Amino acid sequence: MGSVFGNLFRISTFGESHGGGVGVVLEGCPPRLSIDVAEIQRDLDRRRPGQSVLTTPRQEADRAEILSGVFEGQTLGTPIGILVRNKDARPSAYEEMRDTYRPSHADFTTDAKYGIRNWQGGGRASARETIGRVAAGAIARKLLREVAGIEVLAWVRRVQGIDSKVDPESVTLAEIEANDVRCPDSDAALKMYELIDAMRRQGNSVGGVVECVVRGVPAGLGDPVFDKLEADLAKASMSLPAAKGFEIGSGFAGTALTGSEHNDPFEIDDEGRTRTTTNRSGGIQGGISNGESINLRIAFKPTATIRAAQQTVTSEGVAVTLSASGRHDPCVLPRAVPMVEAMVCLTLADHWLRQRAQDAIPRKD
Repeated sequence: MGSVFGNLFRISTFGESHGGGVGVVLEGCPPRLSIDVAEIQRDLDRRRPGQSVLTTPRQEADRAEILSGVFEGQTLGTPIGILVRNKDARPSAYEEMRDTYRPSHADFTTDAKYGIRNWQGGGRASARETIGRVAAGAIARKLLREVAGIEVLAWVRRVQGIDSKVDPESVTLAEIEANDVRCPDSDAALKMYELIDAMRRQGNSVGGVVECVVRGVPAGLGDPVFDKLEADLAKASMSLPAAKGFEIGSGFAGTALTGSEHNDPFEIDDEGRTRTTTNRSGGIQGGISNGESINLRIAFKPTATIRAAQQTVTSEGVAVTLSASGRHDPCVLPRAVPMVEAMVCLTLADHWLRQRAQDAIPRKD
């Protein structure tokens, strides 16, 4: 069931990049949640191609159509179907890839698994599949914000060697959306823009890191052992196209610390709540949220499709040189920001509902 994600708040995405359209079926959304297609469209507009010179020039409005599950502006509690039709598909641009494997793409592995593949733009392996995730993620975001008081924000932290300085606790959506890179550090954003644009003109690509903060998370979300909250967040994040690494809290840098340096001491704050004075755990301890902000980072590789000539082979085993055509992002990060937010929202909405089910019987204390 590789196209299904979640337990109680569950999505199933469908469609190919150059087919009739792509979309999602969302099950488990509670009834009577107010939702308007414009709220879904806002996140899809942040994900869509053709936003600036830093993204693929493919022109898609990505207009969402709600097919089911919403009536008079409220969710019904039944499956929500959302469709986005492909309008600017140009499958002929991929004709040379019909029998040729693109380096670092899913062409060869898809052939190995199924014995057949849609060579038009990557089919299901295309980032266009994430439209369904972002659409469903917008509904999850609404549920988390209005009912649970949880806020999810992501931004571009690093592009290749250019790092930014951002305080996760104070960053705002307005700061993130203030430039095409989606980096709230304006000085770093300018350098990132220039680098990505240079890669675009050279027909090359670069990767980097997206950072995400989740504020207002209550203590108690997640489960021990196999369904740890950070494990599910890692799976959600690593399921995104081009994702190659995941960190939470101190991440790999924490390995350079001692236990006394890394541990987060507890205290009782002015409102009588149990809090930690530091947050190297990244808001999760023992697989369960501790009430602090969740902070995570996802590494994305450089876009695999580049214009430079590369050595490869055909499906018949013939060595060839490929200079890829088609329309592609020189850096996936600016458009990956809403994708990361969507997957984090979907994961948290699922765990929030699971915790509500567990808390159905009032606590005796």
